[in-house]
Amino acid sequence: QVQLVESGGGLVQPGGSLRLSCAASGSILRINDMGWYRQAPGKERELVADITSGGSTNYADFVKGRFTISRDNAKNTVYLQMNSLKPEDTAVYYCTADVRTIHYRADYWGQGTQVTVSS
Repeated sequence: QVQLVESGGGLVQPGGSLRLSCAASGSILRINDMGWYRQAPGKERELVADITSGGSTNYADFVKGRFTISRDNAKNTVYLQMNSLKPEDTAVYYCTADVRTIHYRADYWGQGTQVTVSS
């Protein structure tokens, strides 16, 4: 079984910063792509950023220049550094990972962490 556990969410003022972490654990042989999605109330879940095992990154236009995704393959952990936060960044943030175990390959999701940007 594979688990993804997120941390680092919270309440921050506009213009502030937060760093999210997501650690994968379990019977993992290899993790391919990892990423972050978010879902605001009444809206669909949307991609924020993703990163390959080799470190290539992809960002949604609405976070380019403000957010940075990174990963530590030795720790099976992905990070999201969020700077210059705006109220419209308020959402539940979910991490995801494409994981290969001994028996199969599947996409896994974390439980989500709330980010609230408000004065």
